[in-house]
Amino acid sequence: MHVVAPRTTEEMARFTQQNAPNLINIRTGDEIRSLPDVNTAEAVRRIPGVSMETDEGEGRYVNIRGFDADLNGISYAGVRLLPTNNASPFGGYRAVALDSIPTGFIGAVNVTKSNLPSQDAEALGGTIEVLPKTAPEEQGSFLEGDVGGGYEPLRGTGVSNFSLTGGGRYGPFSISLTASSHVDSRGIDDVEPAYFNDSAHPYQAVNDIEQRDYELHRRRHGYAVDMSYQPDDDNQWYFRAFEAGYTEKYKRQYFDVIPDGNTTVSSNGMLQDTLTFPNAITKSLRDEQETSREHFYMLGGQNEFKGSETTIDYHIAYVEGTYKKPYDYNSTFTYNSPAGSQGQVTYGPTGPGNVPLYTISGAPGYLDPANYTLTSINNSTAYNFDREMTYAINSKTDVNWGSLSDESINFGLSVRQRHKQTNSQPYAVASTPISLSSVSSGTPETYYDGNYQNGQDIIPGALQHIFGYGSIGAAQILSAEQQFSDVHEDVYAGYGEYMGTYGNLGILAGFRYEQTNNRTNAFSAGVDANGNNFANPITNRHRYHNIFPSVQFRYDLGDDMLLRLAYSSTIARPGFNQNSPALSVDLGSGIVTTGNPSLKPATANSVDFSFEKYLPGGGIASIGVFDKEISNYIVAAQTTASFDTSVLPGNPQPLRVYTYQNAGSSFARGLELNWNQQFRGLPDWLQGLGAGANYTWVDSRFEIRPGEYSLLPSTSKNTWNASLFYKRGGLSVNLAAYSVSADLFAIGTDRTSDVFNAKRTSMDFGASYEFPQNWSIYFDVKNLLNTPHAFYQGTPNRPIQREFYDLTYLAGIRFQF
Repeated sequence: MHVVAPRTTEEMARFTQQNAPNLINIRTGDEIRSLPDVNTAEAVRRIPGVSMETDEGEGRYVNIRGFDADLNGISYAGVRLLPTNNASPFGGYRAVALDSIPTGFIGAVNVTKSNLPSQDAEALGGTIEVLPKTAPEEQGSFLEGDVGGGYEPLRGTGVSNFSLTGGGRYGPFSISLTASSHVDSRGIDDVEPAYFNDSAHPYQAVNDIEQRDYELHRRRHGYAVDMSYQPDDDNQWYFRAFEAGYTEKYKRQYFDVIPDGNTTVSSNGMLQDTLTFPNAITKSLRDEQETSREHFYMLGGQNEFKGSETTIDYHIAYVEGTYKKPYDYNSTFTYNSPAGSQGQVTYGPTGPGNVPLYTISGAPGYLDPANYTLTSINNSTAYNFDREMTYAINSKTDVNWGSLSDESINFGLSVRQRHKQTNSQPYAVASTPISLSSVSSGTPETYYDGNYQNGQDIIPGALQHIFGYGSIGAAQILSAEQQFSDVHEDVYAGYGEYMGTYGNLGILAGFRYEQTNNRTNAFSAGVDANGNNFANPITNRHRYHNIFPSVQFRYDLGDDMLLRLAYSSTIARPGFNQNSPALSVDLGSGIVTTGNPSLKPATANSVDFSFEKYLPGGGIASIGVFDKEISNYIVAAQTTASFDTSVLPGNPQPLRVYTYQNAGSSFARGLELNWNQQFRGLPDWLQGLGAGANYTWVDSRFEIRPGEYSLLPSTSKNTWNASLFYKRGGLSVNLAAYSVSADLFAIGTDRTSDVFNAKRTSMDFGASYEFPQNWSIYFDVKNLLNTPHAFYQGTPNRPIQREFYDLTYLAGIRFQF
């Protein structure tokens, strides 16, 4: 798809989708701008087969057809992007957090569901490609932009939004420059209960009720350039680059009520527990800053050789994702109860979404900061990078081999050389037991729709000013060594591909070969049986290769209808923590945490079948089914093992080991329905009315524990989008809803301890009016339903996190010249 800054229309996108040899879905820049989607994850979730994981009130990770974000590919202009941090849902450290890529500088997004041999095979669920803006084909200059702002009522904070794209085509030269910025200070109301998970306590008995009052200040930015030199129709060279990301500062005020576990059930069904002092009530602050950035540089060209009917294209690219945390300051103050006293907490799951509401007795003045003393304080930093050099060359040669037409053979070679490093450094902060009243301010705060008291806020920065940054001792060095990882991963690939047409039948067939070389450096670190710290460097090398065949058919039924049948194959390499040889040892508990260097990559053989009908005005109606048969899906595992004394000094006995292993056969199967249409034949005043909807059903399976089966992690059985729109003259009005059913988020020891991302349904509104003189105004409302972000343990009536953000109002002007 060729995206230009003066807009790619929905009709052009559907035409590209209709004529593609494989299954793809495209969402254009205009479609993205019609709703208040501020980052790429939020834009992509509107596409069939895609579900979104949110965090802190925004979309972050994207799952495709039930596969979590670690198992899918993300690219920009055909080059693979890299993660900016290691916080992927299942810790594979491969997922790209799409909240770092603002929508302001992308031209469109393209989701590939049946992989081609010419595409990178690391796409178990699919690939999301972010398409850059380029200069228009016409000679001359252009300029377009968006300037706006907004309001978030939960904390009474503002939002600013800005994007600008300009450039042009001047003879054989073209240039497109883009800059974008989005700044907000979102408030978050959150409650996170923790439950006893044993038969000795009632099912909803808690061992902690944690209230979290967040303030999050995020500054997102993106800068991009696209330049090309095209002296004639046969030759072109280009340079593309972007830098995007965000810096955010957290102020997380915590209030914890910690029962001691002597739980009883009262006659009215409420739970009662004892508060044993000290440590039964605490006030805490997490004061943190982090920066995530994605850097991209690409130089390439394309040349057509008329005599041989061959076109070659080639590029070299450098991609880097970085994560920096200059400080993460955590402090806890403990309530000072009257000497020898005990309190009592009475609670029940009667709050919004079954969060526990409670009353406290026997703890006089527990909201008074004068009754709290500092009991712990620490700090930490982190710096991670993920870098890759990519080299690629492709050729396409037109051939004529008999009765087929539009024939070509394509070949290509590529090399990806990746270097990933993880560094974390904790600090010990020497402190004295000062009173909370000396570092707090304001009045006791009531939050969560008036359901909870959080006391006075701890002043951010006050404790750093008093006690300093911290120091590094033996324990901090050991912790840093346990978390260190340095990985080199090189992927060498080649492919061959044939395309041709026989009457109404389009044929694509070929295969891809990839060889992977992995070298990981880490530490085997812990405390030995004599109480001495140890850290031994450890290195693992792993080499493997895979072949990925593909055969895909496209049959044109006429009248803009077609059938597709596709077989493709893909891979998901082990997560960087999953195959790391690092050992983190805790002899006190008899536990070792380590990766499994012998893991095999997960692979999938996929079959897709679909019917598509393309409608006027960029509309579509389609139905498709898919089946992905998976080998060597990777799951967490527990085992018992003995370690040689050279690896684990002074240890005479077997230890419990938390690691990873390849599961048996797994699958993901499903159905996709998609419809979008602007209605025809309506009364005059309704001309421009349209609607759209898509629905995805996924059934998947893997062995979650020996002899026990579950849906794959991140599989939502039901996902749907629905929209109603009106476009007439310069007026555009859009109302869109998105819903996704619960999915497995973390694996426990049994079903009651598994953690699930709860069902969520959200709705957004966007309206704009375009004036004849190249100007338009817009008004958007995000999160109309004030959808909470909730997780539960075991069953929905046992929430372990439920946070909400309220609405966001946005308005501004756009221009295009």
